[in-house]
Amino acid sequence: MTPPVRTPTAARMAVRTAVILLIFVVVFTSLLAGAFLWTRPAIEAAAAAEKMKLIGEVLPSLAYDNDLLKDSRQLAPSAALGLDEASTAYLARKDGRPSALVLEAVAPDGYAGKIRLLIAVAADGTLLGVRVTQHKETPGLGDYIEPRKDRNKQRPWISQFDGLSLATVGEREWRVKKDSGRFDSLAGATITPRAVIRAVHKALQYVAENRQQLFAYHSGEGQ
Repeated sequence: MTPPVRTPTAARMAVRTAVILLIFVVVFTSLLAGAFLWTRPAIEAAAAAEKMKLIGEVLPSLAYDNDLLKDSRQLAPSAALGLDEASTAYLARKDGRPSALVLEAVAPDGYAGKIRLLIAVAADGTLLGVRVTQHKETPGLGDYIEPRKDRNKQRPWISQFDGLSLATVGEREWRVKKDSGRFDSLAGATITPRAVIRAVHKALQYVAENRQQLFAYHSGEGQ
């Protein structure tokens, strides 16, 4: 006599479906984890290369001989830097001695919003370079703060900061020429440069006021 065929109950179907889904999730998650671990070194290397490329635009390679990305320090949120979140600064060393600092700053009052900056300051307080890393200024008008968009390729607007310091530029000179300062600007586009100039000036003051802490030797770093 043929035994009766049992029709799976709803409960058994639910359990079987759950087991199949669990196996699928475990296998899929394992594959994703494996792919992440496999590609992680390449992703980290690419990110480090991109970061060093950007730093290279403000800090000459001859100014340091240490591993900048490993010789970093966390900076607390600072109104002087225009940052409401913690940021990372990189200490450059030459022959074991601090030679420069690379840090971020934000101009909060750009024409179209915040303008993010990367600034390199030598140990003696001299500006080595300034670059805009992010902004939303009007294309063709305020975006000349970026060297690649500046029509003056020989001497981009942002290069005016190179070599300046608080010691060589008076307090009232940190303005555009229209405001009786020393910095050039395009006619009809002064809000953007004003914001950048103020941010760079404040960043220099921040570095000067916190110089001992920023350029201090941290045990275990820069070795």
